[in-house]
Amino acid sequence: MTRTGLPKAGTLTAALLLLGATPPSEEQPLAPLDGRGWQLVWADEFEGEALDRTKWTPEESCWGGGSNEWQCYTDRPDNIAVEGGLLLLKARKERFTGPARPPETADDPNPVLTQPYTSGKVRTRGLHAWRYARIEVRAKVPAGQGTWPAVWMMQNNDTYGPWPLSGEIDILEAINIGATCPECEGGRGENRTISAVHFGDLWPNNRFVANKTALESGALPSDDFHVYAVEWGEGLIRFLVDDRVHFTVTQDQWDTASPIAKGNPAAPFDQPFYVMANLAVGGRLPEENNAKGVAASSFPAQFAIDWIRVYQCASDPETGRACMR
Repeated sequence: MTRTGLPKAGTLTAALLLLGATPPSEEQPLAPLDGRGWQLVWADEFEGEALDRTKWTPEESCWGGGSNEWQCYTDRPDNIAVEGGLLLLKARKERFTGPARPPETADDPNPVLTQPYTSGKVRTRGLHAWRYARIEVRAKVPAGQGTWPAVWMMQNNDTYGPWPLSGEIDILEAINIGATCPECEGGRGENRTISAVHFGDLWPNNRFVANKTALESGALPSDDFHVYAVEWGEGLIRFLVDDRVHFTVTQDQWDTASPIAKGNPAAPFDQPFYVMANLAVGGRLPEENNAKGVAASSFPAQFAIDWIRVYQCASDPETGRACMR
């Protein structure tokens, strides 16, 4: 997610149904990829009635992600909820004042900022991180101009330095789903999701490679749940939607300006990365595309996540490449 320059039984509550989410249709096997050598090592199925704080920490910040976003992320049930077997990240139009920055980048003292929207963001930072893995998310993204849901990854320890020297892996981004899109097939508007990797030198010399992909059916990804995944091994990253590879990146396509990485072509994508999920409001990427700006009619909006699962290659945990065939 460019910050500078993805089923269980259960009935949803009336409030959830009012916001347009529908429960997954059938139970999925917990570890469907064992036959290919990927072994489940971590998962959150979002059972129960509250976020599992041993797995996730909500981010509380109002700085706009470095991309002029309009939300304060809060640790409130209004913005982060576990209901009906789903994690719900909810964006609402309401004025809110909160801490400017998350703890790892905050000044001391951390100033406060006010934004016109609130939303939710959760991270495994400092709790769980992995090097070389397959990460899957089964999710239903919201529609509407100005919505920006994402599931993405960053280095747990910033070994090579600040963003983007230590890299970023975007498993799923979706902007403005259903909004005006003359180049999109199907006639229903924007129907593509995005995967990307970010790297290079400090802003404004940062670089990225990205790909937009539509579902094979051409349907809007906001209509139903889909599985978004990354398979990440030494020197190779590939992205999938519903088990279909749509984008592959190799180490000759990335680099880092960090002097620590000199002579290491796999850097910066050779260190443990943590996972996060959020629903942003506005920001340069959605506001500069499709119908432009932020439509008030898009909100309230919610990003519904059925599960997030992490697999590692049982036969080749050091590089992961034996499972990427």
